[in-house]
Amino acid sequence: MKILLTAICFLLMQKNFAQDSSYAKPNKQRVIILGVTNAAVTTGTMAALYNIWYKDYRSSPFHFFNDNDEWLQMDKAGHVWSAYNISRLTGESFKWAGYTNKKSYWLGAVSGVAYMSIIEVLDGFSKEWGFSWGDYVANITGSSLYLFQQLKWKEQRIQMKFSSHINDYSVYGLNNRADSIFRRNFFTRTLKDYNAQTYWLSINVKSFFKQTKLPAWFNVALGYGAGGMFAGSSNLVRDDYGNIIFNRSDIPRYRQFYIAPDIDFTKIKTHSKFLKGTFFVLNAFKFPTPALALSQGCLQWKWMVF
Repeated sequence: MKILLTAICFLLMQKNFAQDSSYAKPNKQRVIILGVTNAAVTTGTMAALYNIWYKDYRSSPFHFFNDNDEWLQMDKAGHVWSAYNISRLTGESFKWAGYTNKKSYWLGAVSGVAYMSIIEVLDGFSKEWGFSWGDYVANITGSSLYLFQQLKWKEQRIQMKFSSHINDYSVYGLNNRADSIFRRNFFTRTLKDYNAQTYWLSINVKSFFKQTKLPAWFNVALGYGAGGMFAGSSNLVRDDYGNIIFNRSDIPRYRQFYIAPDIDFTKIKTHSKFLKGTFFVLNAFKFPTPALALSQGCLQWKWMVF
């Protein structure tokens, strides 16, 4: 949600104000616009996140929670992706406001960790979850991936991307179970259904091999996904008294790995500043392509992976 609204604001900035890195100091008007935008986006997304994620669960005193063995670490990949792309978008926004490149990189990285830290605090007050150090390390990893590349190369040669699809759970007879834990709403299902998500490290080949004749926009993406998950740690769930309330241990939980071609939209040449902004935002998402997949010990060719 934060990434989506930040992206929309970023596109509006691209449309209405030309990029200009020649400022000797930050442009006051743009700094004000950026501050108001960040405050509005953060407030709005936190309110939306509360309604989507927290309001149906009981609160509790602040506590810690070790969830590192849950969801085959797909949630951790999601934290890396979120922190990385928030850092990337806000870092570029600070550049737009006239901050120096180096200061923009650091402010972007700090913004990514800071925003995701608010979510960890909310988790800490939820009886269902808790403040997770694993999540926090994932947040720092995502922002660091952005910061390291900007400081070393002044560009993102390795981008963190996301793709997803809608699963049909009728084959397991578990549509009701999926609706209860992943919800029915399209946006919420996309956010919560770890079985349907894939996270990618998309590597721009020409950035590393300057002499190659491959197009500048050609990337190779390495993907990670998982499936068969209908609860956090296993498909057998007990209540607080030890009674089994859900048991589909017959369904295997598995990891899946991909290698696929991809597109670095920022390498597509255009004179339109709005299109440049659009391509910059699109790079948070993996373009559907054929892929080679390794899952449950089998190597498969898939004609289209979302």
